Amino acid sequence: MVWDERVAALFRRNLQPTLTYWSVFFSFGLCIAFLGPTLLDLRCQTQSSLSQITWVFFSQQFCLLLGSCLGGVFKRTLSQSLVALFASSLAISVVFAIIPLCHNVVVLAVVMAMAGLAMGCIDTISNMQLVKIYQKDSAIFLQALHFFVGFGALLSPLIADPFLSDTNCILSNSTLNATSNLPHIRKSLVPHHPGNLSYYELPMKGMVVTRVSYAFWIMALINLPVPIAVFFLLYKERLVPCFNNGRRPLLSADELAMETQPAEKDNHSGALQRAPPDRGHDDLLSCCQSKNFRGAPYSYFAVHVAGALVLFMSDGIIGEYSGFVYSYAVEEPLSVVHKVAGYLPSLFWGFITLGRLISIPVSYRMKPATMVSINVVGVLVTFLLLLIFSYSVVFLFVGTACLGLFLSSTFPSMLAYTEDILQYKGCATTVLVTGAAIGEMVLQLLVGSVSEKKRKNPGYSWWDGLAAPLCTVS
Repeated sequence: MVWDERVAALFRRNLQPTLTYWSVFFSFGLCIAFLGPTLLDLRCQTQSSLSQITWVFFSQQFCLLLGSCLGGVFKRTLSQSLVALFASSLAISVVFAIIPLCHNVVVLAVVMAMAGLAMGCIDTISNMQLVKIYQKDSAIFLQALHFFVGFGALLSPLIADPFLSDTNCILSNSTLNATSNLPHIRKSLVPHHPGNLSYYELPMKGMVVTRVSYAFWIMALINLPVPIAVFFLLYKERLVPCFNNGRRPLLSADELAMETQPAEKDNHSGALQRAPPDRGHDDLLSCCQSKNFRGAPYSYFAVHVAGALVLFMSDGIIGEYSGFVYSYAVEEPLSVVHKVAGYLPSLFWGFITLGRLISIPVSYRMKPATMVSINVVGVLVTFLLLLIFSYSVVFLFVGTACLGLFLSSTFPSMLAYTEDILQYKGCATTVLVTGAAIGEMVLQLLVGSVSEKKRKNPGYSWWDGLAAPLCTVS
């Protein structure tokens, strides 16, 4: 991939902050994917029921949404942003370290809520800072940013896998029935919907035998260089209090304008020139203040709403599909063997990560608007084919891979496109990140309720739930 000299010079000048933001997003990915595989061992550790332990999912998701909404509060100065990122990435290492010490499910839920807040702040601030630095050239760097979250999400289950219990981790007289079903139960657990597993009786009292603590301590050590990297960036920018000998931004306003502004103005954004000259990128509450909307054209609101809806659907589909595709595969009419069906979520996340890696060079040659269009059409066509070939196990695997590819670059492409249209004013990053977080939580709850209806009413179609997002759009 050959960059033009201007983009290459901009990247070299901002090499340390860019690598730091990428590493922080790796920390985000590491934290987002570990809970599902380890939840049964955490249930043993806290000696709780399935319905109780799945509330830990909800506490993390809800606080991730809250952190995404409030993350813009810390954008006002570079110092606030970096201090928030340092505290958030350090909090994730601390959470990994203290999870093995949580022997009560309520305490564990509180700890995971702290992790969710940290993850939400990281999500909003990292996207904001990269957009601020690169502006019209931000698409390629946002693609790389989201590759790192995929890489972290792929790595954490691999770290946890050797330490997961092969047999029931609470030894009692009632362990025999559930022990052989543990792999199935582990892959079927999804946020706050254990109803389809209620007929499995797992013991809550007895001797706890689990080695999952080692997995969390390993992840805490792997994540530890991330807050150190943020601290070094704070030190370089002279933002550490005891070394604060004058503050300087990553780029002055004049330097940034010289390196990022094109020679001619964009014609397509003329309708948005009258958008209010607000500071932009505030937290969601500040964005919703009426003073920010005075004199704004309808297109200003439409861009925010359309971007948020696209990411509501795309991130929501990622959450609900990865959480429920295993349960869909093992039930009728496909009735896939449990072990084979267990590869579906890994295949899905693997192709999301691969797609984000491929999108890094592609985004340099292709406009974000084109990439968003391809992604949306690809997702719709893939879902349509999955519905048509709903009795084909082979196409379920093919469709899962295609869906991962098309969903992979939707978020960074939509963010780059929206910010470009708005000329980096308004509240695009905050609104889009919040919309994505809402979608991820709401669609999982929606599909979970559908799965519960299917369990009680066998005539109810599973695809009524998996295809529910598409019905909402239409």
